Amino acid sequence: MIRFVALAAAMTLLLGACASISAERAGAGNDPASGTLFVANKRGDSLSKIDLASGREVARVDACRNPHELAPSPDGMHVALACYGGTSVDVFRAADLERVKSIDLGANARPHGIVWLENGDLYATAEGRRSIFWIRDPLGRAELFEYGTGREGSHMLAVAPDGRYAWTTDLGSRTVTRLDLVTRRAPLSVEVGVEPEGIALSPDGETLWVSARGSDRAYALDPQSLTVRREVVTGDFPLRILLRPQGDVAITSDLADGALSVIDTTTGRRTRTIAVSSREEAEARQQVTILWSRDGRRIYVAETGTDTVAEVDFATGTVLRRLTVGAGGDGLAIID
Repeated sequence: MIRFVALAAAMTLLLGACASISAERAGAGNDPASGTLFVANKRGDSLSKIDLASGREVARVDACRNPHELAPSPDGMHVALACYGGTSVDVFRAADLERVKSIDLGANARPHGIVWLENGDLYATAEGRRSIFWIRDPLGRAELFEYGTGREGSHMLAVAPDGRYAWTTDLGSRTVTRLDLVTRRAPLSVEVGVEPEGIALSPDGETLWVSARGSDRAYALDPQSLTVRREVVTGDFPLRILLRPQGDVAITSDLADGALSVIDTTTGRRTRTIAVSSREEAEARQQVTILWSRDGRRIYVAETGTDTVAEVDFATGTVLRRLTVGAGGDGLAIID
């Protein structure tokens, strides 16, 4: 009798483990999405709000000319929009998309990359001024501090969690630049591939990842020296790179073949490819910005050419649905 009970208990544990493995493999497909997705529509000069549970666009408002990247506030109450066709960073209230602040960065700014840190400060590239801005107290006095990169096309941006360092990818100069925001020491710039564009800092701050669209490569850099530690072959024309919140993988958005390259951040190897669309569809869809869900189970992919955002289950690589957004949906942000 004792032996039978022990066997039954062992079988129960085994079945439970199998169920857990099956659930992990099933991914997000059977679970409803939650939260709110915000989309910058660069051709429509507008901002969309999507309810992820229903997949419906619940609001769309006029924004600024040619808006690109988005950043949510730490408390989830606002989203900041980089107005690439102008000179301002505009802040909208998440609840009703009312514009509550417009922060002008000066002549020829053309802000693009944008980060809103947990400390409440905003950071944005000003491509036309070859600089970045630190915006302290953006919802209040909005104090501006400008840091020159000295490089052409300072496009995308990563910022250390403590706000000490920032890094840009400089398309025109083919460089990555590190800026010391505390000491204002001269910036350090290093050539990385051909047309580096995507950039992301690992959650532990120990590795800076860069995708170079002209090289079809991703690079793992030392954040301080900008020395290349690893070079990884990706798909065709990797515009963006983003790390999963857990830090275990990076993905690149490969515009020319409509896929995502999945890179193991420990080994530095591409482990698989997720086909969001076919190579034949890629030119029409123009896949650009990518965004992870907070739990790392879904990936949202902006398909700028077809005014859609694909929702992808990371575990299975399945496209779960396509969400309709405004004209030229590009920058993405999620508030749970």
